[in-house]
Amino acid sequence: MPPPKKVLLDTDPGVDDAMALAFLHRHAAVNLLGITTVFGNAEVEVTTRNALYLAERFGIGAPVARGAALPLVRPLRGAAAQVHGDDGLGNLQDPIAPARPLDPRPAHRLIIDTVRAHPGEVTLVAVGPLTNLALALSEEPALTQIVREVVVMGGAFGTHGHGGNVSPVAEANVMCDPHAADAVFTAPWPVTIVGLDVTHEVLMDSAAFERLRAEGGEEGAFLFEASRHYVDFYRRAVGVAGCFMHDASAAACVLVPELFTTRRGPLRVVCEGIALGQTIQSAGGRRWSHGEAWAGLPAQQVCTAVQADAVLELFLRTLRRPRGGQA
Repeated sequence: MPPPKKVLLDTDPGVDDAMALAFLHRHAAVNLLGITTVFGNAEVEVTTRNALYLAERFGIGAPVARGAALPLVRPLRGAAAQVHGDDGLGNLQDPIAPARPLDPRPAHRLIIDTVRAHPGEVTLVAVGPLTNLALALSEEPALTQIVREVVVMGGAFGTHGHGGNVSPVAEANVMCDPHAADAVFTAPWPVTIVGLDVTHEVLMDSAAFERLRAEGGEEGAFLFEASRHYVDFYRRAVGVAGCFMHDASAAACVLVPELFTTRRGPLRVVCEGIALGQTIQSAGGRRWSHGEAWAGLPAQQVCTAVQADAVLELFLRTLRRPRGGQA
């Protein structure tokens, strides 16, 4: 059996972030080395408090470091209280008051130190705005040569009719800091984008949530309760009975990439104008007459299809087992 994959999770908890964190922690094939926080679903003070709380509640010993509070260039967008609740975790009745301390390093420094300690072995899983990764790149450009891979939940490329979720073309994580996303996507390290093209295919419906509550132990029961506000938002906003598995799908792509179909090509992010936050891939190797924006950029992977039932079953099966059990 191969050794567990070394993973660092960059996150903005967030209900779906909590699902991804529990999934990564419970899966036997993951060694979670660190958790870094960023603004996004809520202000960074809230997302950091939530990350500490979740790490404490789930029994995760990895360090938690506070990250960026603001985008690189653009003004801060408002928090997504209508989606994730005022507390970022579905308006829980119990106060969120973690006792464990933060790691003293800023998030981008924890990212650099972790990757340098395990050259060629660390997978960065980013499920929020990409500001911390961009800051790490800026401070340590050689990071691109020693990261194993970068897996991002973000973006929308229009396959299967899936456009943006905060504009007709833009996905929320990318829209929060488009300049950071463009820096991460154009850097010479291997990036896989798990965007709305596939996450909107993976629906956790009412029956799946009941399984999670019945079979997932204390963590499953907690995730069920925390998701009620989130599920209600999806019912009102898009008319589905459940929620899309955004961040957990990115985690699944790390663990079982064969469940996803990908295409390769350079990526760019629109950083101004009416299409702000749009993610664009130049696929197929075509040379454009006006191709300066794509010249010399690395080919990255974009997920275009997913075995949705298998991803959902992997999540539920993993949460059903105790830590260290086989999924």
